[in-house]
Amino acid sequence: MTANLLVAPLIQTNGSALTLPGLFAAMARGEVTSFPALRPHQRPTWHMFLVQLGVLARSGQDGPLPEDEATWRTNLRDLTSDFEDDAPWHLVGEDDSKPAFLQPPDPGGVKWSEVATPDALDMLITSRNHDLKRDIAHDASPEDWLFALVSLQTMEGFGGAGNYGIARMNGGSSSRAMIGLAPVRPGTAIVDPSAWWRRDVMRLTAKRDDLSGPALLWCLPWPEKQLLDLATLDPMFIEVCRRIRLQEGQRGLSAKRGTSKAARIAAKEANGMTGDPWAPVHLAENKTLTLGDQNWSYKLINRLLYGGDWKVPDLATPTGDEDRMDMALVAEAFARGNSKTDGFKSRVIPVPKTAIKSMLGPKPTEFSREQVETIESVDRALRDGLALIAAEGDYTKRGKAEYARSQPARDQFARIADAAFFPALWEKLGHATEEARNAAHTRFTRQLAAAARAEFERAAPAIPCAAIMRPRAMTRGRVAFEVGIRKVFEELGIKESEHV
Repeated sequence: MTANLLVAPLIQTNGSALTLPGLFAAMARGEVTSFPALRPHQRPTWHMFLVQLGVLARSGQDGPLPEDEATWRTNLRDLTSDFEDDAPWHLVGEDDSKPAFLQPPDPGGVKWSEVATPDALDMLITSRNHDLKRDIAHDASPEDWLFALVSLQTMEGFGGAGNYGIARMNGGSSSRAMIGLAPVRPGTAIVDPSAWWRRDVMRLTAKRDDLSGPALLWCLPWPEKQLLDLATLDPMFIEVCRRIRLQEGQRGLSAKRGTSKAARIAAKEANGMTGDPWAPVHLAENKTLTLGDQNWSYKLINRLLYGGDWKVPDLATPTGDEDRMDMALVAEAFARGNSKTDGFKSRVIPVPKTAIKSMLGPKPTEFSREQVETIESVDRALRDGLALIAAEGDYTKRGKAEYARSQPARDQFARIADAAFFPALWEKLGHATEEARNAAHTRFTRQLAAAARAEFERAAPAIPCAAIMRPRAMTRGRVAFEVGIRKVFEELGIKESEHV
């Protein structure tokens, strides 16, 4: 079995199993709604791979995306016209001196090690093997190997000596972050993979002409210590960062992998700036985002979209005609650090069509700053009130340890504020009058105050305090909290209760 992806229906969708060109045709027709075998952490890699490949296959062509399999098959074959036998599209190569799918040719002299399962081939999710157990998928299909190959070769970081990471991130301990707008199914917040793929492919093909350099890098020889020049590659290049060869044995498919003495692409100085249309770029430091130990909190996303220090990714910016349907802002990446991983981080933020056209620019920047300030003020009131209880009601004893007692309640409040942040922002953008926007901010502030009050009442009795001092501590702590909350509303010129 060579499993030629151009003719073998190996990719299972909600409807049927499809070839790679058949998948493109079905997505162009809007028929694909899911990939049942795709693991959650593989979604961004699979989407980006399909978009890049679709764009490359349409290089130099205008008009709507083809809806027939034959045209896509021809377009994909044109990308590998030097190989009449379709070798670069075979999941299992017949000759290791030739490329196979996402598998560069064997240069000779490589010391190979066996890989029994696709999940063992896939990138390491966490160093402690907690998020996703590895090396357990012994009853795997060719499709499982396909997804693992895409995940490893286009998203993996540095894995120790001889195991280099991809060029499309800021160093081997960084992340290839994906931030983009995606159409959702009508009436839901569920991303429509076909519409998402069509949108991104059409957006990117409109900005390019023909191929401008090597693009399918697994088709090229990979001699030891010979790095590819980043500047010579097509901006939509699909890379391979590891030496991998799939093979078929008596027990089905397996793989072998080897190390390399250098990275595949000379891109260290690029700091991840490779033209990746999903990547946020820091304007002053000229580098792409490293997620590190952060989550996709409102603070981070607000900073990326409205802070002024980052260039918003091309595919996260709406076009003029994208106000006819609801969409979602998708933010996904692997969190990595020095010699560790912190798992796959994902957030999908629904964006109503009323907010799409105005979601970037001066107005949302102003509104978001106002919301951040309000959250910080309410959080400060919660912190100060609980810390005063920990200090037994003595204002002079509030210190680091006392403030730390408030952290669990503040963390829960932060989660509530995080969930409320973007719905409130989109609501404001959907209103045409200042009066309506002010009313929306009033509702947002009242929601925060109610959440903080609930957390105060929940946390206060559990804070350690000498029994004899508890009455004073509770009274003064509650007063400090309420004064802080009242100050928030006074500064906004509104009443906390709509009935007052």
